[in-house]
Amino acid sequence: MSARRLRRAFAGYVLAVGSVAVFTGIVAIVRSVADVNNVSMIYLLAVIASAVALGRGPAILAAISSFLAFNFFFLEPHYTLEVTDDEEWLALALLLITGVITGHLAALLRERAEDAEKREREAIVLYDVVRLLAEPDVRRALSAVADRLRAELRLAAVLIAVGGEGPMSEAAAGDGDALALARETALPDAILGAGRPPTSALSAAPGRWIRVVAPRSAGARSPARSARVASVPVVSNALRIGSLVIVHPAGTPALSDTDNRLLSTVAHQLGLAVERLRLQSEATEAEALRRTDELRTALVNAVSHEFRTPLSSIIASADSLLQGDVSWSEEENVQFAQAIVEEARRLDRLVSNLLDVSRIEAGNIRPEKGWYDLASLCNEVAGRLRPLTADHRVELDLPEDLPPVPFDYVQIDQVVTSLVENAAKHTPPGTTIRVSIISRGGWVEVAVGDSGPGVPREALAQVFKPFYRAEVRGTRASGTGLGLAVAKGFVEAHGGRIWVANGQDGGARFAFTLPLAEQPAAAA
Repeated sequence: MSARRLRRAFAGYVLAVGSVAVFTGIVAIVRSVADVNNVSMIYLLAVIASAVALGRGPAILAAISSFLAFNFFFLEPHYTLEVTDDEEWLALALLLITGVITGHLAALLRERAEDAEKREREAIVLYDVVRLLAEPDVRRALSAVADRLRAELRLAAVLIAVGGEGPMSEAAAGDGDALALARETALPDAILGAGRPPTSALSAAPGRWIRVVAPRSAGARSPARSARVASVPVVSNALRIGSLVIVHPAGTPALSDTDNRLLSTVAHQLGLAVERLRLQSEATEAEALRRTDELRTALVNAVSHEFRTPLSSIIASADSLLQGDVSWSEEENVQFAQAIVEEARRLDRLVSNLLDVSRIEAGNIRPEKGWYDLASLCNEVAGRLRPLTADHRVELDLPEDLPPVPFDYVQIDQVVTSLVENAAKHTPPGTTIRVSIISRGGWVEVAVGDSGPGVPREALAQVFKPFYRAEVRGTRASGTGLGLAVAKGFVEAHGGRIWVANGQDGGARFAFTLPLAEQPAAAA
């Protein structure tokens, strides 16, 4: 037992005897004022007070002291320990037995209350540690755990270093000298071994501190150490992945079994947290690989199908022009040349879409914004796509007082073009395509609606994904499924959003928004 504990124990016994002396005076006063039977029971108050405040040993000493004091001061013959009356012997015996039992029970209740408080504290600390380790930021979580342990166990410093297969993560809490002692210590003074694991019949037992003896070659330890540095291994999958190093304040008593169990459990939770992070990282990598594989498969399928048709047409037209044994008319030669140009442009659009999707996936879209007239852009797109929309009625609802809007002209032109082309391809001939612009507060909304069959309900959440092609009844449109995905990436790069909804009377309405931001004069 340490000198500090010996002093505290001795002080407890002295206080117990002192409390008996105080209650002896109280008994004397009561006896001088009135003739009270069983006045010796007042001593039980001293026994109970000693048990509650000081513990079992001082309480038993108080019971024995009460027995002797009552015999010495209040039973005849006075000021001796002799007893002449047999009834007085019975009273003294009852006083002693009652005092011992009462002191024992009161001390037991005190110990139970202290044990309950310790378990409550342990449960609260473990609950806080589990919540802290659930944080996505590992370093911040470890720092919070170190601070919590240092404050709870009244330690000079706590150093946590865990890593596993990746780089080590370190967190520390405490004063500078104690942390320096923890960092410079290659060999701790003690290591907390693993306690008995829980079974169906037995609960887990706290670990036991194993004293570490330094090798002779290491030399004598610094006097400042004084067995202050201890380490708790952090284990994951039966492999040590780090340490929980604690530094005791100088002259403090050893940790209790409850504290040892708390440290073991926290170290176990640290191991589980590191393992969880490793599994999350592997799951993220697996998901990225899965998505990459899906995109690769979709890309191969789309390219192999969509590229084959224009290439076949270009090869066939070029071979026809090169046939020397056939005399083609001027009109037929022009048709072959037009087919080559149209299919080459189609290939160019496919390649551009693929490059745009790659840039969007990599986050490399940087709009080069300028102040433009959005209504003029929509008019230009409608005119350029007139050959494609020849079988449809195209209505333009473009306000004349629309202010200039900051956007990348090429990218937004491609967005509007994709929406109009999509409406023309997926609606029957003779239906109406309506392009409208609405200015609302700090935003401008562009919408392309049609009166076709609409988008299937199961496809509403999928149409903006790369390589997704919805099957729309009554149409035979083909494509790579990249146009809407590219449009979504361009709009979101401008700070807007894009969506699709089916109308109550049929037809689909694709719309996107762009921020108006500042006016041109203010921006200049």
